[in-house]
Amino acid sequence: MLICVVICLTSSICMANPEMKVSTLFEGDPATLVATRILTEAYGRLGITLDVISMPGERSLVSANTGVTDGELYRKGDIANQYPNLRIVPVPLMRYEIVAFCRCKPFVIKDWNSLKPYRIGYIKGIKIVEQNTAGMDVEAVGTLRQAFTKLELGRSDIVLTNRVTGIAALRDQQLRDVITLSPALASFEVYHYVFKGHEELVPKLTEVLRKMEKDGTMEKIQREVFSGF
Repeated sequence: MLICVVICLTSSICMANPEMKVSTLFEGDPATLVATRILTEAYGRLGITLDVISMPGERSLVSANTGVTDGELYRKGDIANQYPNLRIVPVPLMRYEIVAFCRCKPFVIKDWNSLKPYRIGYIKGIKIVEQNTAGMDVEAVGTLRQAFTKLELGRSDIVLTNRVTGIAALRDQQLRDVITLSPALASFEVYHYVFKGHEELVPKLTEVLRKMEKDGTMEKIQREVFSGF
């Protein structure tokens, strides 16, 4: 009996208080809202409350990987290669696009190397940007607001971020002379991750999310959030 009590007290999803605390890089942007709504519904169907905590990008991943939080709200599908204690829930939550925003004459981006002549800003912790801009003139900042402020002040030439996240941030900051360059530098699906101590939830969440795909719940949430952007 004592062993059961100890196990319960050390688990954030103990039956007496079923809750999962997961971290995320962004706060309040459209992609995060979509993921939060989808996963709140999914966990709710399992009788578990979801608590989403916003952290700087790298700290969010480290916290999830070390079990300080119970998981990562959403990330690219291969992030567990770098953070091996994370377990992917293999149902995509949405498609993510990394694009370049600038205050410049439009030009076509052929690939990542097209960015070499420019000063690049992005949010620290976006791994695909870190990897593909290595050796370029880059500066990682804590928030997207900081990145766009530096762009507005002429201290950077380009900001790299998710398309709808960037559009929402521009609207929030009322920046009207910033354009989106095409095509996207990357397009990929993002997934929910849980800390390995909660991997028993992976098949349960997988089943629930697949049902939500089938019954249209996920598409409905995506449409409701993204329609304004």
